[in-house]
Amino acid sequence: MRTSFAQITSTLQGLGAGLVLGLAGCASLPAPTAELSAAQQAIARADSADADQYASAEIAQARSSLARAQAAMAKGSEADARSLAVIAAADADLAYARSREAEANTELTQRRREIAELRLRLRMEGGQ
Repeated sequence: MRTSFAQITSTLQGLGAGLVLGLAGCASLPAPTAELSAAQQAIARADSADADQYASAEIAQARSSLARAQAAMAKGSEADARSLAVIAAADADLAYARSREAEANTELTQRRREIAELRLRLRMEGGQ
């Protein structure tokens, strides 16, 4: 019995699909260097906004997550490193936002005091 062209094509397609699936299974995500770098930059940004003073718990959590991400990376656990780096960046962004909020509230309080003092002065001058 002779093998038909259709049977050969079908067999080749099956082998091709198996090869593609096999290669896809071997492929992995690149090392999470971008995520680690983003976390480091987010922590530096929070530090520049005085996060230690205004959001100490959040920045401490971010630093802890980054350290754990770096340790996971050193162990070769890239998936854990990636997740922890993303968490570290989010915590650092939260620390930055809370720090900026605290600074804005401090500025607002100062401006309100100045306005109250100016109003008092205007009343005193108007009453003379």
